[in-house]
Amino acid sequence: MALLTLLTALTLVAIAGPAAAAQPKVNFYDFQDTVMCVVCRTSLSVANGPQADSERQTIRNLIAQGRDEQQIKDALVSQYGDRVLALPKDKGFNLAVYFVPIGVVVLMVALLLVALPRWRRSARAKAAQPAGSLGPELSDDDARRLDEDLARYDR
Repeated sequence: MALLTLLTALTLVAIAGPAAAAQPKVNFYDFQDTVMCVVCRTSLSVANGPQADSERQTIRNLIAQGRDEQQIKDALVSQYGDRVLALPKDKGFNLAVYFVPIGVVVLMVALLLVALPRWRRSARAKAAQPAGSLGPELSDDDARRLDEDLARYDR
C-alpha cells in the first residue's frame, strides 16, 4: 500500500512539474508598466479612470485564462491598437525610437573629441600671452597710422 502511494505521488509530481513549468506566470503589477491607458496616454500602473479600469480588467481576464505576456499584448493591440503598448514595436520606422538617441549620443561624443583639443589649444595660447597684452604687437607702420588717427580725433 505504501509503495502504491509513493508511486502515485511520484507520478503526480512528474506530470505536474512540466505542466507548471510550461505555463508562464504573468505578474499583473509588473505587466501594467508595459502598457498604456489609450485615453490619458500614461502608464496603466498610474492611470486612473474608466478606460484604465477597463484595460486592467481585460488584462486580469487574460491572465486568468492562462495567456502569456506576448499573447496578452497581442490581444490588447487587437482591441485597442498599437497605442496601448508602452514601447513601440521594433519594426520599420519605429526603430528610430531606439536608434536616434544612440546616434545623437555618438555624434555628441564625436563632437567633443574634435572640439575639446581645439579648446585646450586655444586656452593654452591665451595663457601663453603676456598678461598686459591685448593682442599681437603692432608694426611700426601700423603704430604710426594709429597715432595719426587718434590725433585727428583729439582736435
